[in-house]
Amino acid sequence: MSSRPTFGTIKRVTAILIAITVVLAAGIVVGQAPVIFGVDDDPAASITFEDQESDGVSVTVDEVTLSDGGFVVITDGDDEPLAVSSYLEDGTHENVTVESEENGTDLTGQLTATVHQDTTDDETFEYYETDGEEDRPYLEDGYPVSDTASVTVDDDEAVSDSFVVESMTAPESATTNETIAVVAEIRNPTEYDQQQIVEFRLNGTVLERQILDLEGGEDREVSFEVDLSGAPPGTQPIGVYTDDDGEIDEIDLEFHTDPSVAVVDADDEEVTVDVATPEAGFVAVEDDGEVLGTSDELEPGEHGNVTVAFDDDVTVDEDDELTAVVYEGDPEDVDSAEPLEHDGEPVEETFTIVDVTAEADDADDADDENGDDADDE
Repeated sequence: MSSRPTFGTIKRVTAILIAITVVLAAGIVVGQAPVIFGVDDDPAASITFEDQESDGVSVTVDEVTLSDGGFVVITDGDDEPLAVSSYLEDGTHENVTVESEENGTDLTGQLTATVHQDTTDDETFEYYETDGEEDRPYLEDGYPVSDTASVTVDDDEAVSDSFVVESMTAPESATTNETIAVVAEIRNPTEYDQQQIVEFRLNGTVLERQILDLEGGEDREVSFEVDLSGAPPGTQPIGVYTDDDGEIDEIDLEFHTDPSVAVVDADDEEVTVDVATPEAGFVAVEDDGEVLGTSDELEPGEHGNVTVAFDDDVTVDEDDELTAVVYEGDPEDVDSAEPLEHDGEPVEETFTIVDVTAEADDADDADDENGDDADDE
C-alpha cells in the first residue's frame, strides 16, 4: 500500500490551512478594529466648579472626570494660570483641591477651571511652556471643557486687615456701549490708617481701579464710571474687590446694535468688511458654500476694515457671486463653527468684486467733488 498522499488528501490539508489562516487574520483584524477603522473615542472630560468661599490660596473643584488623565487649570481671564492641579488619573475625582503657585497669587473673584490632557504622558503640565502645543484642553463641541465659579475669601484672621466691601449698587442691565455707574461702600475693619486698591471687575477682568485711603474703622462710598465698550453680551458677573474681600452680582448686557457685515472693498486677493458681532468669531468669504478665506478671530463688538484674504489655492473672477458670512467660533476650526444668526437669518452679504469696486470708485468721485466744491467756496 502506497504511503504517498493522494490528490484528495492534499486538497483537504490545503483547505484546512486556508481556514486556519482566515481565522487568524480575522482575529487580528477584530483585535485591531478600533485602530484600523478609526472608531477609537476622542479624549473626553467633564467638570463641575461651584461658587464657594476659600482661604484665598486654594479652591475646590467639586467633580472632574477625565478619560485619559490630566490636569485642572485655574485662570481669571488672563493668559497665565493662577493654579494647576497635580496630575489626575483617568476616571472621576471629587473635591479636588487646587492650590495657587508659590508666588502667593490670590484665588478670588470670577475664576475658570479648565480640564487639560497629559499629551506628553509625563504627568507634568507643559501647556504654557510649549505655547499650547502639548497638554491641550479637552474639547467638547470644539470648545475647552471648563466651568466658572465666583470665589470669595473666608472672613478669618488671615484676611482681617483687608478693606471690607459692605455693599455694591449697580444697574441690573445695560447695553455693551454704555458707561454705567457702580457705587460700593468700603470699610477699614482695623484700628489703623490704611491705603489699599479697590477694583471693579467684569467676568474676572479688571475694568477700573482706585487707590483708597481710610482711617481705622472708617467707611466710605467709592464710585466707578465703567465703560462697557467691548464687553461680551449676555449675563455677566460683576464685582467690587479689595485685597481679600469682594461683593459679586450679575448684569444683563445687550449688544448695542444689530449684527451686520458690509463689504467695503474687494479684489482678487482679499476682501475688506465692516462687521458688528455680539459673539467671538470671524468672517468667511464663500462661493456657493465653499469657504475661500477667513479673517482673524474677532472679539464681540464692532470692527472696521477687517481683512479676509483668499486662500493660496483660490482663484476668483471679478463677476463671481461671493458671500461674506459672520461665524461664531474659531477660524482655525471652520468645520466646528456656526453661522451667526439674527432674527433667524444668517448675518451675511452677497457681492461681486466688480460691483464693490464700482461703488468704491463712485464714493471716491463724490468725495473729490465735495472737496472741489469746498475749495471753490
